[in-house]
Amino acid sequence: MSKLFPYACLALLATLADTAAQAQNAAPQPADASATAAQPAAGPDGHPIQQVTVSGGRASDMDERRHSTAAKQVYGREELDRNGDTSLADVLKRLPGVTIGGRPGRGGDIRMRGLGSGYTQILVNGERPPAGFSMDSLSPDQVERVEIMRGPVAEHSTRAIAGTINIVLREGYQLKDKQLKLTDTVEQGQHAPNVSLTVPGRVGNLTYLLTGTVFENRQHDHNTIAYLDAAGAVLKEQLETDASSRKARGIHLSPRLSYKFAGGDQLNFQPFLMSLRSDTTATSVLAQSIGQMPPEYATAATGSHADTTFLRGFGNWVHKLEGAAKLDVKFGFGLGHSGSDALRLQYDGAGQESNRFTDSDSTRDRSASSGGKYSTPLGKDHTLAAGWDVEASHREQTKTSLDKNGVAQFDDSGDTLSADTRRYAVFAQDEWDITSQWSAYAGLRWEGITTTSRRDSGDVHNTSSVLSPLLHGVWRIPGHARDQVRASLTKSYKAANVQDLIALPYLAHPNNATHPDRMGNPNLKPELANGVDLAYEHYLGRSGIVSVSGFVRDIDNLIRRTLTSYDTPQGPHYVSTPSNVGHAGTSGIELEAKFQLVELFDDAPAVDVRSNYSRFWSSVDGIPGPNNRLDQQARQTANLGVDYHLKQWPLTVGGSVNWTPATVIQTSLTQQVETGRKRAFDAYALWKVDRRNQLRISASNLAPLDSLSGNVVTARGVTSSADADYQTFTVWSVKLETKF
Repeated sequence: MSKLFPYACLALLATLADTAAQAQNAAPQPADASATAAQPAAGPDGHPIQQVTVSGGRASDMDERRHSTAAKQVYGREELDRNGDTSLADVLKRLPGVTIGGRPGRGGDIRMRGLGSGYTQILVNGERPPAGFSMDSLSPDQVERVEIMRGPVAEHSTRAIAGTINIVLREGYQLKDKQLKLTDTVEQGQHAPNVSLTVPGRVGNLTYLLTGTVFENRQHDHNTIAYLDAAGAVLKEQLETDASSRKARGIHLSPRLSYKFAGGDQLNFQPFLMSLRSDTTATSVLAQSIGQMPPEYATAATGSHADTTFLRGFGNWVHKLEGAAKLDVKFGFGLGHSGSDALRLQYDGAGQESNRFTDSDSTRDRSASSGGKYSTPLGKDHTLAAGWDVEASHREQTKTSLDKNGVAQFDDSGDTLSADTRRYAVFAQDEWDITSQWSAYAGLRWEGITTTSRRDSGDVHNTSSVLSPLLHGVWRIPGHARDQVRASLTKSYKAANVQDLIALPYLAHPNNATHPDRMGNPNLKPELANGVDLAYEHYLGRSGIVSVSGFVRDIDNLIRRTLTSYDTPQGPHYVSTPSNVGHAGTSGIELEAKFQLVELFDDAPAVDVRSNYSRFWSSVDGIPGPNNRLDQQARQTANLGVDYHLKQWPLTVGGSVNWTPATVIQTSLTQQVETGRKRAFDAYALWKVDRRNQLRISASNLAPLDSLSGNVVTARGVTSSADADYQTFTVWSVKLETKF
């Protein structure tokens, strides 16, 4: 069945494109949508009276996508509100080409084009969030729209090999009423209440939008991991069974202030405050059926507490100059503190305490950024812009790990690590509607990053820079006002993150070839990628589209983790370290169909259809095939969603399915990783009680599948394997939304 699904998606998209073309050919179509308007009335002199249409706010999501020169998809409040999601990750997983790492219901890193962590650039209000910021801290109620850019542009960082996802927080230009949302989410009988309030207002030239969310979340997890070491005969066999319970409480505040001056200038400022507290208890049972050396423990109990407080501010000042030129100056800052304490008690088979580990971590982050863009028209539909970006961040981290005898578990335990990152960039871009059929964008960006860490064992430095030329173009096919072709030629990169460069180690319990300690590498270089993108788009009615796109990325200085080991009295100890391993390539196709049936057929039911399918290929030089793919990249993924608006009732029902098949990846000469298939069914019902009140009931991950994974490593002449089984659960949600 799983093999037939992608072909069914392809057939669906091809059929829709053909049906749309037949429907449009059956009836005369104007060359442009504006031609459908009624003829203007004649004045007393017999000449037509010129009509002027004034519309407020920004363009619709589909119009903005259609008219952007660099490919950009926009998803506003309609998409964000559709399923009543309480997690932004659940919204993103349904968008074309986007996948979420980890198992359903537990979030994970956000990926585009199947590529793993770090290849997708995540922005908040067009800015890179500072260290310590997590997308899990954002709820959909705080977001105005999501912008997806498949290729980099000069005014944003080109750290976007897979693409860019820009999260734009609530702005309030369309909001008139106060909004209150009360939500209760239930998983395994555990309730997670959420209260969100949005208050817009105006005082003179000052407009504001106050948004706040208070929530509590409870989760219970259960998983099993089987470890097996074999060298002809089985040397060791273990089964680890884990269970954990987590309770988290938090508050999010994101007010937005905007002041318009008499001369036309505008000052905007939007702080974001997040505070989160969580407590977790976990138990682990490690049963060993084969092995000469005794297991690290028989049972273990862990209790931990973590708290995070984060303040981030975004702002900009727009100054109008002569000749329709303007200067947009940005500024931002970030302050954050996170701390955690954990006590792990390990017991032997007789129930006696065999070891205990006391771990604590205190991290403080500070950041400041500034940037600007000067833009000026060079004629009709022709704009030249240039600007700069400067960002500085500072981190202080103290991490301690002690055993029951008070012995430090790594060399820098208890020392304060100080890390500084400086980022500088300058850019220029030229965007020009050359003719009614041709639009072009040319950009150039230089970006440099310097990272320095200071610890008692010495200083560590890393410096890198990238020059990125960028070209984007759109050709609107003559005689076919609804059809256009896009092409892009870009250079992008992926910088090593601070954790991989200079972070303090992560210690694994138990430690083995499939579950090693993790260390950093200060000598990492950025990955560099040359890319080509092509796309064909056919627009349907007000909000429909059928599109086919493809991409190619050629990557140098690929970063992969390598495994090393050393001997201890308890046996070999394993450590994983990142390093640059060479060259890789990836390519893919992405298909999308989004439409309303009434746009294709007369008297059709009020049904909206959303579908997309993506297929990816990749290979890494120096690693034998056939599974020498880029780390964590799925081979394909698909989404299908349907919404039905009942005419006789103020009721809308809908559902969607998200599917990613199992993937096997040869990550190195000695390691192979397998990820099980994902299949998530979601459904919702929306009842509009009256003009100001509506009730939404939703369910995510109906008919849940366990999340399976496998890891096989050959080291020291022994093949080790670990097979993990994580349970997933259906999540029910009830949301009452009211305006007043």
